[in-house]
Amino acid sequence: MSYKPLINPDVLARYNANGPRYTSYPTALEFHEDFDYFDRIEAVKQSTSQDLSLYVHIPFCHSLCYYCGCNKIVTRHSHKADQYLDALIQEIKSLSQAYIRYSVRQLHLGGGTPSFLTQKQMARLLSAIRQHFNVVDDIEMSIEIDPRRLPDNYMAELAELGFNRLSIGVQDTNTDVQLAINRVQDTAYITGLVKKARELGINSVNLDLIYGLPMQSTTGFAKTLSDVIAMDPDRISLFSYAHLPSRFAAQRKIKDAWLPDAKTKLALMEQAINVFTRAGYQFIGMDHFAKPEDELAVAQRQGRLNRNFQGYTTTADCDLLGLGVSSISAVGPSYSQNVKTLAEYYQLIADQGHALERGVTLTQDDKIRRWVISQLMCNFQLNTDIFRQHFALEFAEYFSDELKSLSEFIQDDLITVSEKGIVVEPQAKLLIRSICMKFDTYRQQQQELRQFSKVI
Repeated sequence: MSYKPLINPDVLARYNANGPRYTSYPTALEFHEDFDYFDRIEAVKQSTSQDLSLYVHIPFCHSLCYYCGCNKIVTRHSHKADQYLDALIQEIKSLSQAYIRYSVRQLHLGGGTPSFLTQKQMARLLSAIRQHFNVVDDIEMSIEIDPRRLPDNYMAELAELGFNRLSIGVQDTNTDVQLAINRVQDTAYITGLVKKARELGINSVNLDLIYGLPMQSTTGFAKTLSDVIAMDPDRISLFSYAHLPSRFAAQRKIKDAWLPDAKTKLALMEQAINVFTRAGYQFIGMDHFAKPEDELAVAQRQGRLNRNFQGYTTTADCDLLGLGVSSISAVGPSYSQNVKTLAEYYQLIADQGHALERGVTLTQDDKIRRWVISQLMCNFQLNTDIFRQHFALEFAEYFSDELKSLSEFIQDDLITVSEKGIVVEPQAKLLIRSICMKFDTYRQQQQELRQFSKVI
């Protein structure tokens, strides 16, 4: 089956530069070590939020996936997680005192592989969180799982512990691709997991896919897309593989010759977008799809979608506290991150009860630009009247230089700019990162952009 290109390839090539994914603004490149624990405490005081989302990073994996760029530790020794939980629970006890006024409405376990934890270890972690934080009864609890090494009763145990959302790493169902990335898994088994989750009352299932992986072709990817549609997930994440072997040692096991060329990679992405939208999914942002009745899809249609380090979310006014090695927090007018190595994490938790390494306090200009970038990333439009209500400023005056820099996008019919605001045309959704970069005052130094992946 052939698919109509979503955007002229020549136009796409002009704008397909390196750039941030804007899970935050400013991005993590602007975090610095002058920001310390007391700066975050001050941010808590300045925050107007009463709601809190917790992110817990579980770094362990049973085996190495060659494509992965996450902070992870590959081990088959389950007892190493017990030592990690000792430190994690100490961090929970220490930090929770500053968040007494908050109600925890979301909990997300990421990694690594959170399903590396045994049921007993998972119960221990959740017990500590509930003991030290004010957790609401209807909390949204989500977890990322690796379908390759799950005990038979693991899904039931997750449901019993309160998890009501899960994300399963599929990536690709083609055996040749799986062998090339060292992640061989059975599609029928994953299908059974999705079915089991629904039977257990887990009300939202997300499947992760990656395009641009070694050995991928449009023919093989068509089967993957068909397999995913047949599983009928509530949400689908479609990520672009960023081949950065100089940064991620495991990627050196992937030969450049195995990778699809730029034309094929674009075709893979367009193929997926066409298949999923024809199947009834709403295209959320640049890398997510959701059923029309899903809360993400509803929030986008209503113009209240938000974006943070966990991706797209409906909780715009919810502070985020990251726990565990390398985790990132977004509290009040600040971002901060824990140390990235396990040895440092253990030492700092033992010495001071927290492992914060760096961060940034947002200036008023940061807050203004963050709002603009968030509106464009999430809702693909910006209303100047709402901007004026938020900041008591005239958009055209504050961003006069940025508006001039958008002329190329206007000429290529990618965006419409008027006194009422900015509207991103449907075909330009793929280039939203490039559009947002025009409002990013930190991206003026081009050498920094090399640290980011291509927007497509």
